[in-house]
Amino acid sequence: MTLFQSLVFAVIQGITELFPISSVAHGVLTPYFFHWNLAPSFLKEHFLPFVVMLHLGTATALLLFFGTEWIRIIRSLFTKDRQARKLLWLIAAGTFPAALLGFILEKTIRHAFSNVTSAAVFLIINGFLLYWGEKLKGHGRKEINDLTYGQAAIVGVFQALALIPGFSRSGATITAGFWMGLRHEASARLSMLLATPIIIGAGIIEIPKLLHISTTGLLQISLIGGVVAGIMAYLSVWALMKWFHTNEINAMRPFSWYCWLVGIGVLASQLL
Repeated sequence: MTLFQSLVFAVIQGITELFPISSVAHGVLTPYFFHWNLAPSFLKEHFLPFVVMLHLGTATALLLFFGTEWIRIIRSLFTKDRQARKLLWLIAAGTFPAALLGFILEKTIRHAFSNVTSAAVFLIINGFLLYWGEKLKGHGRKEINDLTYGQAAIVGVFQALALIPGFSRSGATITAGFWMGLRHEASARLSMLLATPIIIGAGIIEIPKLLHISTTGLLQISLIGGVVAGIMAYLSVWALMKWFHTNEINAMRPFSWYCWLVGIGVLASQLL
């Protein structure tokens, strides 16, 4: 992989990881769109650690953006801040299902569905999830701390849909948050808070593999990509939170249209 290719991946990753349009699908579709012939050995052995490095850039951006909130959450372990402590346990309840399902099923699902056609099909389905998920919700008025731990766990189960290329982690969790009665902005905020431990956990597992890879320059390219992905992710989360703050109705519609256009466009290109 060249430096240019890694930068393109980083920019796309930083945007699509937090926008509800599936970063995994875009990771599959980007080489197809640009006609990159990446070596099979690289894709098999090195691509996942490289992508996880990009994810760590995203996690860093989320920690910076929600830094004050995370400090309060961590401090709640040693203080009597009950609201922050409940938020901590809600995040734990929402993280556990996705972490467990990811550990058990990730390789099976990714290998079964990580091709261009399936990514495009599931991207189209993701568009329907976003569109109808918002349409069918009630008028949510809850804040995150109004959720029960069971409701947070349900949101976590939906987070596991991101194991299938084409389904968006943020899209699934935000939609599930709607169904649990959260306001748009609260649902988006919960989605971002849930992303951080999942991404960091994946990094702890995968990043050591980069240190033992002999491919010349891959670690340096991955580090640069991680920084770029982090910058783009910070801008993305700022834009997304502002969007949900000002749009309590039909906020998901533009993302639905995007998923449909890209998915149908890719499928059509395969028929030509």
